Amino acid sequence: MLDKKILVVDDDPNISDLLKIYLEKEGYEVKIASDGNEGINFFKMYSPDLVLLDIMLPKKDGWQVCREIREMSSKPIIMITAKGEVFDKVLGLELGADDFVVKPFDMKELSARVKAVLRRYQAYAGQGDSKETIKFDNIEISKEKYELKLCGKAIDIPPKELELLYFLASNCNRVFSRDQLLDKVWGFDYLGDSRTVDVHVKRLREKLEGVSDKWVLKTVWGVGYKFEILG
Repeated sequence: MLDKKILVVDDDPNISDLLKIYLEKEGYEVKIASDGNEGINFFKMYSPDLVLLDIMLPKKDGWQVCREIREMSSKPIIMITAKGEVFDKVLGLELGADDFVVKPFDMKELSARVKAVLRRYQAYAGQGDSKETIKFDNIEISKEKYELKLCGKAIDIPPKELELLYFLASNCNRVFSRDQLLDKVWGFDYLGDSRTVDVHVKRLREKLEGVSDKWVLKTVWGVGYKFEILG
């Protein structure tokens, strides 16, 4: 048994029941919430290891639920939508979602994504204090505390943005392709969507603008991105 708890937040009982049956066969403990308010309450009550979160929910939509969870936890969130539009994916990623699946989805693919996201989260969480805080001019990045400080001030940042920045800064001056970053930070070795990386880099640049002239989050055209030390 995997002994991991999954919270499914979806107002369609057919989908919820199907997910519960399939995931329990995979060895997970599954709780179901049927609206946004219940989803938040269940998250606080059960402290799940991962959330499968539908976007179109009564009382409180998936965007708001994602925001509220991110205010209190970095636990993985996989968002579910029937739309599949780029806007939905971009907004979900900016709010701190870890992955995105579109209805109708294949249960085996969803299970693979759940495993990949959990594996990646556990790998980062397991590092604990074995990794020191990375420090450069006017920036400190702590994976242990999931904290970013710019000019000595703590900055609000979604977990995946921090993990991406931490990875690039801990491998400074080295260029990584989008696919490599998806693999290293998200664990999507079988699924590559470069838009995911681009969105996170864009958001990071907005936060890092004007912080220092001694390093830069740089685009290497035709290749990817790197955290470059200047001078």
